Amino acid sequence: MIRPPVIVSACLVGLKTRHDGKEIQNSEVLELLKGMAFIPVCPEQLGGLPTPRPAAEISGGRARDVLEGKAKVIDENGFDVTDGFLRGAREVLKLAKLTGATTAILKEKSPSCGVAFIYRNGAIVNGAGVLAELLQKEGIEVKGY
Repeated sequence: MIRPPVIVSACLVGLKTRHDGKEIQNSEVLELLKGMAFIPVCPEQLGGLPTPRPAAEISGGRARDVLEGKAKVIDENGFDVTDGFLRGAREVLKLAKLTGATTAILKEKSPSCGVAFIYRNGAIVNGAGVLAELLQKEGIEVKGY
């Protein structure tokens, strides 16, 4: 039986997709993915945002509120980037459904990908990012790294 691919935050596997354009690589994630099919994604890029781009945070609520149109994602320059975050999250969900992916490995502390931790007012707080919240809502298991 063929295992479905795993969705993974592109920055975790060394692609230069972070907001600051820097390359990071999570050796634990790379080891975990050995021998597995995976799809690297950056929801912010898929949503049309550039790299590099200003850092952003969820404002006025939680990720669930962003999905429901009750909160926004605002970048460090004060610009509303909610539409890009929502568009990118929906594109990743579409990829997951097209490929049968049931698991996603996502970058903690990201306003898109954070599973248990995000930044709020410059501090790390408990909370999920927009993509993580959407995938969980749709029954896809998310793991944060």
